[in-house]
Amino acid sequence: MTAVTKDQILDALARVIDPETGKSVTAGNAIQGLTLRDGNVGFAIEVPPARGPRAEPLRKACEQAVSALPGVFSVTAVLTAHNEPPGGARPAPPQPARAQQASPAPHARPGHLRPRHTPVAPMGIPGVNAIIAVASGKGGVGKSTVAVNLALGLSRLGLRTGLLDADIYGPSVPRLLDIREKPQTDGRKLIPIAKLGIKAMSIGFLVTEDQAMIWRGPMVQSALTQMMNDVVWAPLDVLVIDMPPGTGDAQLTIAQRVPLKGAVIVSTPQDIALIDARKGITMFNRTQIPVLGVVENMSVFVCENCGHESHIFGHGGARATAEKLGVPFLGEVPLMPKIRETSDAGTPIVDYNPTGPEAHAFLAIAEQVAKAIAAPARAAPKIVIE
Repeated sequence: MTAVTKDQILDALARVIDPETGKSVTAGNAIQGLTLRDGNVGFAIEVPPARGPRAEPLRKACEQAVSALPGVFSVTAVLTAHNEPPGGARPAPPQPARAQQASPAPHARPGHLRPRHTPVAPMGIPGVNAIIAVASGKGGVGKSTVAVNLALGLSRLGLRTGLLDADIYGPSVPRLLDIREKPQTDGRKLIPIAKLGIKAMSIGFLVTEDQAMIWRGPMVQSALTQMMNDVVWAPLDVLVIDMPPGTGDAQLTIAQRVPLKGAVIVSTPQDIALIDARKGITMFNRTQIPVLGVVENMSVFVCENCGHESHIFGHGGARATAEKLGVPFLGEVPLMPKIRETSDAGTPIVDYNPTGPEAHAFLAIAEQVAKAIAAPARAAPKIVIE
């Protein structure tokens, strides 16, 4: 089969007419970030911000047009709306509450204007019984390593497990699971890649390892929504989401779009990491998502030759933080070369040597998370901005 080219893709998109403008979607540079690798296509469609969900039929039409090309195996199109107002003018900054002339909202306290946002109950993913997030306040604490080994541990406990890599800018799952092939499609949705007994999906499966995802917030949100809703996850007992670090748009998108059973916070023992871990716990508390517990990664370095223990990053900080904030402490994961070596090789330690001491910590954490998953379901979160 002849390989498809970017010019052929753009020609196909040029035949898709936007019903609201009467013009081709390629007019006015509406198609952004076109990527092509081994027949797997990705691009963004830029639409006016006010158009919103009305552009969804246009997105599907673009996907169908490109999918029909010979040599195309999968298509991922996302909507983004980040045009500036005409002339580059930006909206005037909001005035302080005391200078506004609008009447206060009903039941508002005098001198306190409360923006009212009607909460939208998040929709579940069909066929997925529970969804948990593995998060961290900052990068570099081993969150993805914990997420992958936790997913493998849950699978070893007999749970049908999926793993979603939600870190658009820095996906780690392709390397941690040594996945190099591209996901297939059933004609409507992407089929996650099965590896080591779990189902996995990552934006990194669709692009080269060194390709930077230079996307703005709306594109990231759209991509995350599609990886949750446009992937054949079912049937799963639990879906583990490897969250990007921090407390930004991506985290809020996931918190608002799916009913998370809870979140696992990963931190190292050092104070600088614990500061950001506390911010992550606060974010989940404010979005009414239970914190299943805190994991202290890289808690102690154990010399492979003599067995001497060194607390390189300090010790006990995550446990103390969990106790102070009233959330469970799930356990400590040691800093051991074997964990790093197996992760870099794409054979995580829980799969490489599940009976070894290095894997024991992850399996113990998985057992506690499994018990939390089996607990009665909570009510859907309602996010209110004060």
